[in-house]
Amino acid sequence: MGDLPTGTPAPERYEGALMEGVKAFQARHGLEADGAIGAGTLAQLNVSPASRVRQIELTLERLRWTPLLEGPRMIVVNVPEFVLRAYEVHDSNVQVKVEMKVIVGKALDTRTPLFKEHMRFIEFSPYWNVPPSIARAETLPRLRRDAGYFERQGFEFVGADGKAVTTLSAASLDAVQRGQMRIRQRPGPMNALGDIKFVFPNNDNIYLHHTPAPKLFTRDRRDLSHGSTHPAGPKRAFARPWTKGNPARCGCSSHCRWCLRTARPSSRPTVAPFSSPISTDSTASWTTRCGNGPRTCGLPPGAPSAQD
Repeated sequence: MGDLPTGTPAPERYEGALMEGVKAFQARHGLEADGAIGAGTLAQLNVSPASRVRQIELTLERLRWTPLLEGPRMIVVNVPEFVLRAYEVHDSNVQVKVEMKVIVGKALDTRTPLFKEHMRFIEFSPYWNVPPSIARAETLPRLRRDAGYFERQGFEFVGADGKAVTTLSAASLDAVQRGQMRIRQRPGPMNALGDIKFVFPNNDNIYLHHTPAPKLFTRDRRDLSHGSTHPAGPKRAFARPWTKGNPARCGCSSHCRWCLRTARPSSRPTVAPFSSPISTDSTASWTTRCGNGPRTCGLPPGAPSAQD
């Protein structure tokens, strides 16, 4: 498949050109390029060309239904690849403007749903309203065990009247359990949404947002969230390709390139309009540029994805 130069002699030991060929194969398939032939590498090596061609056929059919050409720009997250791409369309020519790593929902427990929506606005320094399911299953038990967790995480309770209660009490915990109060995390370095959130209508309480744990992007497999998508560089993803701004005369406090790049964490949320289609997809085969030309990558047939 081009990972090993034609005519390379078989070495007596696993080293040199053969190991470099395996590393190239691993990189092309989204694996850690360490040259070690583990379970993931072996699974990819065992995919026949015919199986890969079938994956490509199915992917091309899916692309016919992907809304890439419905507007001048589009954000697409390929869930099993753990990659976000921002596209622009000019005269039916689709161009990739930004590509970056993402964290998605856990494949077996809190998978990222597949959807097509329209992004409405950006929120800088957002509050995180802990979803009731997470509050009951995780946050309340932790707070009952460790009262200091409440202050360390910057939590507060919010009642039906919208008033915030910043002290921990058994009565407030019980009220959250009954659905009479909710838990909210204030903006700050511990906030689960990071310093920026992109909001679109959905029934799953998921967003596209930053993360306070950027070290997770070094992992090869990044299905680690409760369902939301965390891009490695959200400001770069949305400021660079599509927006314009002149810092000398910009007073929009909105989503121009300059405002996005210079936004700083704050103790108060700031909302700005932002319009773009967004789609999450589950493509088992994709084409990327490796070395001197495009190469086809993909999951082994039968591998788990967001749809399984």
